Amino acid sequence: MATSEELLTTSAGYVSTFPAPGLRKTVRHITGHNAEGKGVFLSTDCGDHHRIIGNEQAIANILYSTKETPVELNGDHDVKYAKETEPGLHIHNGSVCRMIDFGPNVLSPMHRAVSLDYGVVLEGEFKLILDSGEERVMRQGDVSVQRASAHQWHNITGNGTLPGRMMWILLDCKPVLVDGKPLTEELNELQPYYEGR
Repeated sequence: MATSEELLTTSAGYVSTFPAPGLRKTVRHITGHNAEGKGVFLSTDCGDHHRIIGNEQAIANILYSTKETPVELNGDHDVKYAKETEPGLHIHNGSVCRMIDFGPNVLSPMHRAVSLDYGVVLEGEFKLILDSGEERVMRQGDVSVQRASAHQWHNITGNGTLPGRMMWILLDCKPVLVDGKPLTEELNELQPYYEGR
């Protein structure tokens, strides 16, 4: 059995472009309205922001982000923001839709976003590990509702031999208090990929 330190470096060099090898290319469709108010497609692509994570162990695809709730759709303000902004882990008062392709057997660092996160397994199987030591296996179509808990993701697809893919929608939340003290964002080894964005 590999140690956490070994798993944090496994599959180095596996991912250098989107999609990760062995996973299909996904397409994003953004809709809007024509002059008569009919729905039209504004764009069809693979997303504007791709970020390699770790030692080429995973790649994040930011599918969309917003800076406010409710969202201003008039004048395509949201489309412009999503195109021009590569968000950090989450956005205060906004939202982030992030898809991540993981190399085989990759284990993320323990991390916490102070947000409400809906996580969906799109391809493969993942182990969700909490800082308490509790864990659950999630399979394709399974959903996690992360309420600012510290956690890790372990891609166990094909017993750790295949890539896997998850999607998260992160929504802002009010401060979360434990024993009267607010929880803080914890990025650990992920900090260089999200800090300052």
